Amino acid sequence: MTSQPTPDASLTQLLRMADGLIIHQSLYAAAKLGVADLLADGPQTTAQLAGQLEVKESPLYRTLRLLASQGVFEETAPRTFAQTALSRFLCTGVPGSVRSTFIFRGSEFFFAPYGEILHSIETGQPAREKIFGMNGFDYLREHPDTARVFDDAMTNMSMLVGPAVAAAYDFGAWDSLMDVAGGNGILLSNILRAHSKLRGVLADLPHVLERAREHGHLGGDLEARCVMEPCDFFQRVPSGCRAYVMKSVIHDWDDERAHKILVNCRRAVPKDGALLLVELVLAEGNLPSLGKTSDVVMMVLTGGKERTEQEYRDLFSAAGFRLKHVYPTSTDFRVIEAMPA
Repeated sequence: MTSQPTPDASLTQLLRMADGLIIHQSLYAAAKLGVADLLADGPQTTAQLAGQLEVKESPLYRTLRLLASQGVFEETAPRTFAQTALSRFLCTGVPGSVRSTFIFRGSEFFFAPYGEILHSIETGQPAREKIFGMNGFDYLREHPDTARVFDDAMTNMSMLVGPAVAAAYDFGAWDSLMDVAGGNGILLSNILRAHSKLRGVLADLPHVLERAREHGHLGGDLEARCVMEPCDFFQRVPSGCRAYVMKSVIHDWDDERAHKILVNCRRAVPKDGALLLVELVLAEGNLPSLGKTSDVVMMVLTGGKERTEQEYRDLFSAAGFRLKHVYPTSTDFRVIEAMPA
């Protein structure tokens, strides 16, 4: 009897990387269905869950069994599942919830373009534009239901990152701060709460500001210290503040369009002011990082890119700024401080 060869550990590791696709979509399904919310009060059988969700019991069980093998949910008895420390974050509205993020990541708007990743590699163009026939931001304007899913996901992530950014940099030193393309205003609300004497301006496209008003993150006790101002950063960035912040904006764009945005910022930032970018800064070498993953996301979805510190330095220099300092936060994001040159 001949012995079977033992798979090489490196080969096994490589093959397991491909499993991420199945786990990703299983997480999407669990998030979309709201399984974690149903388990918030205790374990349930998959028959009970399937009845409430109006799905087939056997496929639901098989999906939850896979997730339980990854620590997401726990099979506590045959075909009976309970929450775990991981699945708690798939609940709606709990601190740190990422349910909306997984719903967005499994949506056609986010997920489908990766089937065309070779198009991006071969042409340098975002695969999303090939699939939808327009850039993502135009698509969101024409598809409000998808825009709401996108907003909810960005809100999830901003809630996680906002407090860390607000604590990492002395925004209050500038007296006034404009959040350019600030979306629903979560980052700005965190910064204003951390710096009680700071005045804020949320600047974005009119339809985005309308959604920001609906969300109300800048209402209540912040309303007296914050105003909203329409802004298309490709046309003009409003003046009137000493410091300007942009989170995850420049990474959406190629160098040419990023340069245009930064030039418009330079026209608005006073000589004694600052531009503050909140971005993932790529590390050198072979170390894994969120930034390197996000860089491929940008390549496929927007045509943008993540950048090294030197690449940001070069972008700033071409637009009339000088990079002064990069401040770490407790997350993977950095606060990149630039001054008028």
